Amino acid sequence: MPVNKKPNRKQQILECLALMLQSSPGQRITTAKLAAEVGVSEAALYRHFPSKARMFEGLIEFIEESTFSRINLIVSDHKEALVRCHHILHVLLVFAERNPGMCRILSGDALMGENERLRTRVNQFFEKLESQFKQILRERKLREGKGFEINELALANILVAFAEGKISQYVRSGFDKKPSDNFNEQWQFLMASK
Repeated sequence: MPVNKKPNRKQQILECLALMLQSSPGQRITTAKLAAEVGVSEAALYRHFPSKARMFEGLIEFIEESTFSRINLIVSDHKEALVRCHHILHVLLVFAERNPGMCRILSGDALMGENERLRTRVNQFFEKLESQFKQILRERKLREGKGFEINELALANILVAFAEGKISQYVRSGFDKKPSDNFNEQWQFLMASK
């Protein structure tokens, strides 16, 4: 006899929140709107999440797990620093493209008026990404015996700023201007003075 699995309500709430962030650019998502979209009462939302901030943290955790698990694979599969950086940036931009609602979180757009710790978490995400780039770029000297015309810290910062800019541009354009558009040409330009 088949067992009917009860849908994971917590997951359903997070997916619904992400879809609402995507379909309502620039609008604040209230728990009342979210509850109506999920088809439950606000009280039911709070049985799964103690606060709206925790719902956003659930999405930030998804972003971190999704991107850094891929980054770890790239680092273990590729040894050349510039190939690693290229793939990491590309993965981040494609993730953003496939998850427009998450871009509103990464750009801070969806976090206006929300708990300050959410912006801190997003900031930590980008700091961790920058640290990953710094490590890869520093290892280039050891592994490949090559340096850069610019110091590794400044280059890592440029790579993160590029990704943040592409994500913000995607949000500002109402998800029309895809982050990965022209990426290979832009990468070639960025690396022209390596």
